[in-house]
Amino acid sequence: MALKYSRLKIFHFPEKLNSLSKENSSIQAPLQIRIKPTNVCTHGCWYCAYKAENLQLGKDMIVKDHIPREKMLEIVDDIIEMGVKSVTFSGGGDPFHYKYLRETIEKLSTSDVKFASLTHGARLEGDVARIFKKHGSWIRISIDGWDKKSYSEYRNVSEKEFTRVIQNIQNFKKLEGDCVLGIVIVIDQKNAPYIYDMVELFQSLGVQNIKLSPCIVSNNSNETNSYHLPIYDDVRRTIKKIKNDFENEEFEVFDAYHKIDDRYDKDYEWCPYLQICPVIAADQNIYTCHDKAYNLDNGILGSLKEQRLKEFWFSDKNNFFKTNPKVDCSHHCAVNRANEMITEFLDIDKEHLDFV
Repeated sequence: MALKYSRLKIFHFPEKLNSLSKENSSIQAPLQIRIKPTNVCTHGCWYCAYKAENLQLGKDMIVKDHIPREKMLEIVDDIIEMGVKSVTFSGGGDPFHYKYLRETIEKLSTSDVKFASLTHGARLEGDVARIFKKHGSWIRISIDGWDKKSYSEYRNVSEKEFTRVIQNIQNFKKLEGDCVLGIVIVIDQKNAPYIYDMVELFQSLGVQNIKLSPCIVSNNSNETNSYHLPIYDDVRRTIKKIKNDFENEEFEVFDAYHKIDDRYDKDYEWCPYLQICPVIAADQNIYTCHDKAYNLDNGILGSLKEQRLKEFWFSDKNNFFKTNPKVDCSHHCAVNRANEMITEFLDIDKEHLDFV
């Protein structure tokens, strides 16, 4: 099976990989950019990192912010010109609430830039859905509830919303195009007994992959691990059965349910991934990463309000080394293991490469 999820993808881009260190003076475009076009979302998930007061992600987020139309089209022009490989739309809010999303993806669809989106799925319909299905690479819908009632309680929405999402999935599968449709199930104590049934349901609807992830309940890793401790062993057994019963050449199960690193301290002093996949947020700031989006104190690379993306990106490589993970990143990091691999790879003594 060709893997959709892997931390090793970066090693297929040797020129980019070798350009990352400060010793190399060249600057290459990001491989991917995550764009958070709006902070508006009609779902109120209790665990949402952008709304939970005890989580640092999104701590300085202003809900009404969105990227203005002209700025977004300018960003897209620069992304195309720079040779960025892909764009992922995410939150903040739900990207499908962004009123200029259709124009944005229409413009991307005329280029070689691949695009994808995370969403709650309730607005995966109409022209935007058709463009995504025909020209997009993938859509991933976040799910937590296992039926109408539980979904409503998780997200503070009408029970009709679950039916709407299911119908949107079915309708999306019927549209013309090759966009891969996936689901991420955020596992907590309530839905843990139901994840097997959830996977069975969504596979039957034609979903092509499912990611199983733990709910993050605190900036403190020990608190999150303690929360999952009562269900951890049962969930691990269930995931093993899910992979055995459902995974095949057409359906991938990505197991991301694991204990959180017991420490958030970092052993490296610069972050490779901020040059690989930075974030442009609804406040028109460019951030180092998803985990530091809307952290105004130590997450900003620069502002795009008064300058173009391409002007900022190629202006000064020192901008990429102002963040010191040892000092600035004592929190959850989605790419920590990838950063560890990259920094080790780049630190290898070239004189000893042959002694493999």
